[in-house]
Amino acid sequence: MIYDGHTRTCGLIGNPVEHTMSPLIQNFMAEETGKNMVYVPFHVQQGDLEAAVKGAYALNLLGCNVTVPYKSDVLEYLVDIDPLAKRIGAVNTLVRVEGGYKGYNTDMPGLYRAMVHDGVDITGKKVVILGAGGVARAVAVMLYDKGAEGVILFNRTPEKAQQIADEVNGFAGADFAKAYALEDYADVLKEEKYIVIQATSVGMHPGVEKVIIAEDAFYDKIEVGYDLIFNPANTRFMQLVSSHGGRAYNGAKMLVYQGVIAFELWNNVSISRKVAEGCIRQMEEARK
Repeated sequence: MIYDGHTRTCGLIGNPVEHTMSPLIQNFMAEETGKNMVYVPFHVQQGDLEAAVKGAYALNLLGCNVTVPYKSDVLEYLVDIDPLAKRIGAVNTLVRVEGGYKGYNTDMPGLYRAMVHDGVDITGKKVVILGAGGVARAVAVMLYDKGAEGVILFNRTPEKAQQIADEVNGFAGADFAKAYALEDYADVLKEEKYIVIQATSVGMHPGVEKVIIAEDAFYDKIEVGYDLIFNPANTRFMQLVSSHGGRAYNGAKMLVYQGVIAFELWNNVSISRKVAEGCIRQMEEARK
């Protein structure tokens, strides 16, 4: 790629950002599509977020990704917010519009597109979510938005899961989400097989041997298991899913597809599956 006076810049706002693989993904897509764009990380210190967003606009940046700890804090500095991002309560992609940036959440659409890539259909299904943090809430919102029949939330503290269920049911206008303690799974999961999304940090490096539920009877119920962790690449949760005959996936494709959707928003293009698969290979090679 030759950079010149027409090159547009995008970047990542976060703290820290040194670990990110987003430049690898975004610059690969720019090369593959011939877009005159470059993507770089921006380490933004606490207290400087507003200045960073205003500075990005002043510098004519085409757009930015936003990562921890600013995905919710950035909302107040935007001129518009996509309805899905508003429901989720977090933004990870800024798209330049008149007067500032519009915020989107491409994390959850990225998870959905990863599921489509893997041949997993959630339409009309009851989906199990492990956890009751911000990620679990966002997953529940996405599942409602994409046509799942319902969500079953399991968490060590069922009151936290119930709070998410109440919020989601409030805008769904229906009894879409239900919340339970982890140990209730045997009484709750009556159907033969489920799609299960592991939305906690349990099992993340360095605690790689940990798992939120260890009982074999739980994994006998899993047809497809997604662990949104991608370090390690094969978590204990995934190993248990696979050993009980289920299909197991990590969060790597979600990471790639959230970046794909951001690139599409910035450049008004559609990224082919072939290019997305190239991004996945690039990331896998970089992690070796």
